Amino acid sequence: MLISSKGRYALRLMIYIAAFGDEDGKIALREVAERESISLRYLEQLVRPLMHAGLLRSVRGKGGGYVLAKPASEVTAGDILRVAEGASSTVACDGLEGTCTRADLCSTVKFWTGLERAIDDYVDGVTLADLARVPEIHLDIDNPSK
Repeated sequence: MLISSKGRYALRLMIYIAAFGDEDGKIALREVAERESISLRYLEQLVRPLMHAGLLRSVRGKGGGYVLAKPASEVTAGDILRVAEGASSTVACDGLEGTCTRADLCSTVKFWTGLERAIDDYVDGVTLADLARVPEIHLDIDNPSK
C-alpha cells in the first residue's frame, strides 16, 4: 500500500474529527484546515469519497460540519487509507494482481505478497479510536519542568 498525501491527510482529517468533535461529534472542515494546516479545498475533495464509503456524514445548517458515520472503534486506518488511495500495492508487481505469466517462476512474488499482507494486517489492526487518543499532559504545578 503506497501512501500519498491523500492518504496521510485523510487519516489526519478523520483523527481530528474523532478526537475533537463537539458533543454531537461534529467538526467544521474550516477548523480542521486551520488546525492541521491543510488546504480547505483539499479537505473538501477528501470528504466526498469518505462520505461515499460510509465513513463520514455531513451535518447541514448553522453549526454544521462533519461527523463520523461509525464509531471510531469500528473504523480502521486501513479503511481510511483504502478509500483515499484506492487499491494500490507497495510495488508494481503483476504477480500481486494475478496477471503475471511468470508468477510461478518468480521468487519475489511470495515476498511481495507477504509484505502486502503484513502492511494490510497492520493498518487493519489500528482503529481510529486508537489514533484519536490525545495524550494527556501531566504538569506538576510546583515544578513546571516535570
